[in-house]
Amino acid sequence: MADVQSVARGDLFEQRIREQWTEQLGRRLDLLVAGCAHDSPLALDGIDTRALGVDEDLPAVRALMAGRTDLDAWTLGDLRSVPVTPRSFDAVQVTFLVERIQHAELVLDRLLNGLRPGGLLLLRMRDRSTAYGLCARLTPGWLRRLLWSRLSTGEGAGPLPAVYEPVCSREGMHAFCLMRGLMICDDLSSTSGPAMGRIGSAVVRLVDKLSRGRFTSSYDEVTMVIRKPQNHFARLI
Repeated sequence: MADVQSVARGDLFEQRIREQWTEQLGRRLDLLVAGCAHDSPLALDGIDTRALGVDEDLPAVRALMAGRTDLDAWTLGDLRSVPVTPRSFDAVQVTFLVERIQHAELVLDRLLNGLRPGGLLLLRMRDRSTAYGLCARLTPGWLRRLLWSRLSTGEGAGPLPAVYEPVCSREGMHAFCLMRGLMICDDLSSTSGPAMGRIGSAVVRLVDKLSRGRFTSSYDEVTMVIRKPQNHFARLI
């Protein structure tokens, strides 16, 4: 398991995309931004990119998307069926999406199918196995809505569903990648949950203590950069 540390997610993703651009000898990069309601534009000045966005068709998401100017096009709908052209993207960015959807593995497989060989999956998610993840899963929807305006930073749509299927954890994602022949290039952790003010921090520390460390309070967010293999003999995704 990777050491828990602070990570500037944007800087890491931007660095990996710039490296990908260099590897492709400066040709245009096609990006798919999944979960774009919770995603901030990356600083990719000097790189020729075309960015498409996909997300669930929820009122909170639709209201936010009207103001997005960094995407060349976007689609909202059932992520199990929204159009994703196979092997059409150099990078797929998935930001705080896995924990709020059902059939998460099916959706991830569809997004990975859209990656070209050697393409990157840039993943950012809350870990269900942390104290924060447990609190998010157990908090009733009405209470999450009540607390959202007080605990959130005001960025992104919300509060959105908290599903947290088994793949939505560091261990679950490692198993997912192993079964599909994917290589995890970066695996970092940080604390950034909207409830991480004084009260929220006290709650997750209490959960950590009561669970005897089973649900850790040392981090809540996992950031991974995952590469699809170039090898044609690897399992096709």
